[in-house]
Amino acid sequence: MKKILIYPFLLIIRFYQAAISPYTPAACRYTPTCSHYAAEALKKHGLFRGGFLAMKRIFSCHPFGGSGYDPVPDEFPKKKKKE
Repeated sequence: MKKILIYPFLLIIRFYQAAISPYTPAACRYTPTCSHYAAEALKKHGLFRGGFLAMKRIFSCHPFGGSGYDPVPDEFPKKKKKE
């Protein structure tokens, strides 16, 4: 069931990677790129958690955001408890 839900989003990402990305300047500040990160996050964590991680990553990809190596976490980050 999980694969059926994420399949349309993976198609959109693949379309972007094949048809749009080669014709735009490389601007992603992270490794792996945001589109590869989004596809891996969806496959690993599903539509909602993976989608959340992908959106969080895409919104942090700007000149004042982070950069460098940032892989998809193996486990979904949990909220920190306030002490």
